[in-house]
Amino acid sequence: MVELLLPKNSQPTKGKTWPRPSGLRLREYRVYRYDPDTEDNPRIDTYFVDLDDCGPMVLDGLLWIKNKVDPTLTLRRSCREGICGSCAMNIDGFNTLACTKPMDDIQGAIRIYPLPHMPVVKDLVPDLTTFYDQHRSIEPWLKTTSPTPDKEWLQSKPEREKLDGLYECILCACCSTSCPSYWWNGEKYLGPAVLLQAYRWLIDSRDEATEERLDNLEDPFKLYRCHTIMNCAKTCPKGLNPAKAIAEIKKMMGERKAA
Repeated sequence: MVELLLPKNSQPTKGKTWPRPSGLRLREYRVYRYDPDTEDNPRIDTYFVDLDDCGPMVLDGLLWIKNKVDPTLTLRRSCREGICGSCAMNIDGFNTLACTKPMDDIQGAIRIYPLPHMPVVKDLVPDLTTFYDQHRSIEPWLKTTSPTPDKEWLQSKPEREKLDGLYECILCACCSTSCPSYWWNGEKYLGPAVLLQAYRWLIDSRDEATEERLDNLEDPFKLYRCHTIMNCAKTCPKGLNPAKAIAEIKKMMGERKAA
């Protein structure tokens, strides 16, 4: 029988429980910690956040911990408005954005891990190098052969509406890191986020490289590892549906072959 186990040095151990603050309303945080400069296993540290001295979002609590309890806690964050995607992490078992996830939505201790199945740089910071390389591979920019217009590339309102549900993607990687197919084939399968971005350019009426883009995706792994598990649509913090975009690309592939 095949056993799928984490390497011993990857299994989190019980970490430090930090002192409770003196506030009356406290919230328990259990946070994944990993220091690549040591040979220690990852650990789960326990903190207590004073809700009377902190904002309502999970990210507010993490920043409260970093600023007032443990400055060594490492995480990414920037906009605090659900726009940049920097603070994507696994919170209470779901991939989401810490800046838009209210603490009140979570019962019990708030458990926080880095995005799953990604190399960890430190603590809550995943290594997204492969993810960004894959995004670059689809050439996410307008490609044309027509002469450049004097002002701008025009687009009708119906043509523009086709991009709704696609352009809003912030490349937070929540969907890709929730996809089992991406877990097992992450170096070959482009994953939900990148394929949604690919479809965004495929149906842009201003783009003139549709055949070239489809050729680039015609591969047993790049596109066809999607099995419509739908984790991507369930976890997307922007409410997008990458699985639908992938299905539309497959449809375009089929229509091209049938033509």
